[in-house]
Amino acid sequence: MMEYAEKNKVELLSPAGDMERLSAALSFGADAVYLAGREFGMRSAPKNFGEDELCRAAKLCHSYGAKLYLTCNTVPRNEELSRLPGFLEFAQDAGVDAFILTDLGVFEMAKRYAPKVERHISTQAGVANWAAARMFHEMGASRVVLARELSLEEIAGIRAKTSPDLELEAFCHGAMCMSFSGRCLLSNYLTGRDANRGDCAQPCRWKYALMEEKRPGRYMPVVETEEGSYILNSKDMCMISHIPEMLQAGVTSLKIEGRAKSAYYVSVTTNAYRAAIDFHRDHPGMPLPAWIPEELEKISHREYSTGFYMGGEPGQETHSGGYVRSYEVVAVCEGRRADGMTVLSQRNRFFRGDTADVLEPGKEPYTVSLDAIYDEEGTPIEAAPHATMRVLLKTDTPIGPGALLRKVRKEQAE
Repeated sequence: MMEYAEKNKVELLSPAGDMERLSAALSFGADAVYLAGREFGMRSAPKNFGEDELCRAAKLCHSYGAKLYLTCNTVPRNEELSRLPGFLEFAQDAGVDAFILTDLGVFEMAKRYAPKVERHISTQAGVANWAAARMFHEMGASRVVLARELSLEEIAGIRAKTSPDLELEAFCHGAMCMSFSGRCLLSNYLTGRDANRGDCAQPCRWKYALMEEKRPGRYMPVVETEEGSYILNSKDMCMISHIPEMLQAGVTSLKIEGRAKSAYYVSVTTNAYRAAIDFHRDHPGMPLPAWIPEELEKISHREYSTGFYMGGEPGQETHSGGYVRSYEVVAVCEGRRADGMTVLSQRNRFFRGDTADVLEPGKEPYTVSLDAIYDEEGTPIEAAPHATMRVLLKTDTPIGPGALLRKVRKEQAE
């Protein structure tokens, strides 16, 4: 069996819903980023990328030495197909490194109209065995994104029976879908919003009750706890403590879910997994420093699980359809002035005397006291209540540009 230290080519793949989130992923250490254009992607909620933005995104990724993967994984209808050749050709010209594809017709069109762009098979295709993985590779795919329902043992079985040239990508963090590989019709039935065309309303996260046939309109709650029951609400995945096992199974790209999540989420998850990958590379066999998994408690999340990787099922978060939100970003550091004052751009209200937890790329988080804060004219202030207002901070702690300052949310502190 190959030792972890020999597996030095693992890729960290982060999500980006817009340019802000793309910059966050790259700044905090992503090797590659996946995103969508304005059409044919499986997430319509984020802003996504127009043509000019896609060109800028590709240039920015390549300036960091990172790759850009474009999701083209919806199941298009007949009337949409006429727009695909131009879309694919433009993406190739823009510098996209790979398409993430589900539909076989789109796969063949990508081969024809954008032959220089690699083709990755989306998790939507539900690749759960070596025969399917091998077939896609023979068709010209350079990578398959494995079904989330696989165990590590099953992934190892796929790796053993496929070409070493075929890359295996698997999710390591984020929300999970109750339906197999995300192929769900619940949203379409209940709201008319088609999940397979990027417009899921996430009804699996809703709170449900029963109605008996002969008592129409009578509310009958389904109760597992005092709060009710969210019987379809899957737990989130978190594999931060199991990266060596994922690589040992043969995974070559670790994917963070979340193109609809915030830039803060992208920053924290990318930084944590970057730190974990690098730590295991440099210290094989050693346990992770506690601060790395603790970082993932500082983002919005449901109860964590290891998904299906350990052979069981992740289970549901039945007491709440919402997220745990323990921290909030209060400011972003813009840099340091010649007079030594640190310039902050406010994101949420903070007060003189608060203590901020600071996140910088590639560093263990540290704290800084906000005891000496001033407005732009240098007048002492007691609070920073206005969105994006500039605040001057006097501190001996050097805070790098782009660093995120955050604090425990009030309700969590009480």
